[in-house]
Amino acid sequence: MKISAKNLGFKILNQQIKECEDDVCIDNCCGQRFIGSGLAGKIITVNGTPGNALGSYLNGASIIINGNVQDAVGDTMNDGKIIVNGNAGDALGYAMRGGVIYVKGDAGYRTGIHMKQYKDKKPVIVVGGRVGSFLGEYLAGGLIIVLGIDCDSVPVGDFIGTGMHGGQIVIRTEKEFPNVSEQVTVEIAKEKEMKEIISYVEEFADNFNKNADELIRGTFYVIKPNTRNPYKQLYTAN
Repeated sequence: MKISAKNLGFKILNQQIKECEDDVCIDNCCGQRFIGSGLAGKIITVNGTPGNALGSYLNGASIIINGNVQDAVGDTMNDGKIIVNGNAGDALGYAMRGGVIYVKGDAGYRTGIHMKQYKDKKPVIVVGGRVGSFLGEYLAGGLIIVLGIDCDSVPVGDFIGTGMHGGQIVIRTEKEFPNVSEQVTVEIAKEKEMKEIISYVEEFADNFNKNADELIRGTFYVIKPNTRNPYKQLYTAN
């Protein structure tokens, strides 16, 4: 089903999306919020620029955006897939607890903050370009990969993994890695870690017509919580 979002308020647009039993293609999208919120079992294609909280509480649906997205994409997302053929704003994947988000270009500040993982629910964010400061702030679980495509410097801002007590942050770069706080450790990815990383890099390449082999040949740094991190005692049982 095709829907033109031109001159539609976000409440009417989202009502039409939820009432449709088939997959949905939205044209002329311009700032409407909460698109796909809580949905499962359908594919939503968005042509234009959706507003904040796209795919919030997403529960299994797939959303493909042919354009840029604003803030809080995938807020508290539980399952499904979001593919952004452009750039993303701040707080991408906030409190995300399942599913995968792929961003072709850059993402803003506080990407992946408060992400968490439970049993087989493992949230993943893959950003093709660079991200702003506070990447993975208070990260409790899941995986964030920043590929740094066409970046002339390290593709992350300041304060990486502040308060981090679980999960992993992976940065692909050939530049000298900056100093990080004592809360986290930085190492070159090991073979076992690379197996999982490669699977997501390959899917990223498929989504955006990139050369996976070229991306995989890069150097991948893995950031983890320091085992002596005082934050771990506040948020985990061991």
